[in-house]
Amino acid sequence: MNRFNPAKLRLSKWTATHPQRKEKHFLVVDLLHDEAGVLLEVELQAIHSRRSEWIDWRRLRDSTTWSMGWR
Repeated sequence: MNRFNPAKLRLSKWTATHPQRKEKHFLVVDLLHDEAGVLLEVELQAIHSRRSEWIDWRRLRDSTTWSMGWR
């Protein structure tokens, strides 16, 4: 399990352990909070294609899917 502070996710770098569509390296470019300020989702942008998608930030904790930093 990846351990990190959710408040410091903006502009963090991530590597997909099982790349799809030649997209391996990602950057967190935006955060989505609810009215109470609780983090809900992050926007990941692929470095290679610039494609972005919103995912639940808790999915980044899964070390079988995501690795912190670019490797």
